[in-house]
Amino acid sequence: MKKILFILMIVGGFVFNAKSQSSDDVLNLLIQKKVILQKDADSVRAEAAIAAQANLSKVKSFPVSAARKITIAGYTQIRYQALEETGKIDGFDIRRARLDVKGVLSPYWSYRVQFDLAGTPKLIDGYAELKLNDFLNFTIGQAKIPFSLENLTSSNKLELIDRSQAVEALVARGKDVGGNQNGRDIGVQLGGTILKLKDRSVVDYRLGFYNGSGINTVDNNEKKDYAARVILHPVVGLDISGAIYNGSRFVPEIKEVKTNGVVTTAAAAAKNVDRSRYGFDLNYDWNNLGIRGEYIHGTDDKINRDGYYILGGYYFLQKKLQLIAKYDFYDADKAKANDASTWYVLGANYNFNPNVRFQLAYSIKKEEGPSINNNYTSAQLQIGF
Repeated sequence: MKKILFILMIVGGFVFNAKSQSSDDVLNLLIQKKVILQKDADSVRAEAAIAAQANLSKVKSFPVSAARKITIAGYTQIRYQALEETGKIDGFDIRRARLDVKGVLSPYWSYRVQFDLAGTPKLIDGYAELKLNDFLNFTIGQAKIPFSLENLTSSNKLELIDRSQAVEALVARGKDVGGNQNGRDIGVQLGGTILKLKDRSVVDYRLGFYNGSGINTVDNNEKKDYAARVILHPVVGLDISGAIYNGSRFVPEIKEVKTNGVVTTAAAAAKNVDRSRYGFDLNYDWNNLGIRGEYIHGTDDKINRDGYYILGGYYFLQKKLQLIAKYDFYDADKAKANDASTWYVLGANYNFNPNVRFQLAYSIKKEEGPSINNNYTSAQLQIGF
C-alpha cells in the first residue's frame, strides 16, 4: 500500500509539471524506465478508477448544452406485489418513470416540466416560477396543491412505498372523487416566508387558486378552488402545518337501481360536487430519527370522511438502512357503520448510494365488518439520475 501511495505521488508530480501528459502515459513511461513493475501500475490504475467513481457519485448535477442553463433529472420505480387476497394476482409493474427538466431564465424566472412515462405518458408538472423576494413568490401552471405533508413529499422521497389512505382518498389522488390527479391542479400559487429569526424561517405560507378540474385538462365549471397552508418552524427540525382546501368537482353521479329485488349501480348524469378539506400535519427530524403524522377531514357533497396516520423511522449503518413503522386509519363515510379501515405497515429501506434505493414493506389491513385476508407485501427498486 505504501508503495502504491509513493507511485501515486510520483504520477501526481509528473502530471503537475507536464499537464499535456495523461496519468496513463506517465505510468507507461515509468514502466519503460523500470521504475515500477506492471503489477504496481495496474494497482495504481485500479485505485484511481475507484477514487474517480466515488467522486462521480458525489456530483449533484452535470452541464447540458442548451441556450439556457437547465437541469435534467429523473427516476424509475420497479415494484413487485405479493397479494394475499383470493383472486388477486401477484406481479411486477413499473410504478413510475419520471423525467424532470428544470431551468433558470433569470434571477427572477425559472420553470419546471416533469413527465411520467409509465403506462400512458402524461405531463405531471408544467409551471413557471417568479421569485420576487422572500415574502412573495408565484408559481403559475400545473403543480401540486399546497395541502398535506405526504402529498407535497416527492414520490422518490417517501419512507414507504405507498401513501396513506386519507391522502389517496382526499388529496386528488387515486381514490378521490375527482380521480387521480397526482395531487396537482392548474392555477396560480403565492408563497413565501412571513417571519424570519436570525436568517432562519419561522413562519411560511402558501395560497393557491385553481381550476379544480385536475391535470392536463381545461376547466369544466365557473367555480374556482382555493387552498391555503401555513407552516411553522418553532425549532430546527420541527415543522407544524395547518391547511384548508375548498372547491368542487364535476363528477358522474352513481345511482342505485333495484330490479326484482337485486340492487345494482349505474352512472347517471354528471353533477357538480362540493369538495372541501382541512388538515394538520407534523414533521420532526432529529439525527437518525424521523417522525411524521397528519390528520385530514374531507367533505364530498354530503359525505364526511376523515383519516390520520403516524409514522416513525430510524436510520442505521450510517444512514444506509432505515426501519419504519406506520399506523394508518381512514373512515370513508362517518355516517355509516363498518366503513373504516386500519393499516399497520412495517417497512425497511436500504440506500445503496444516493441514486439507488431498495424498499420493502408489509401491510396488515383491518376493515370493520366482515374480515378479509387482504394483507400484502411490496418490494420496490428505485433508480434515479
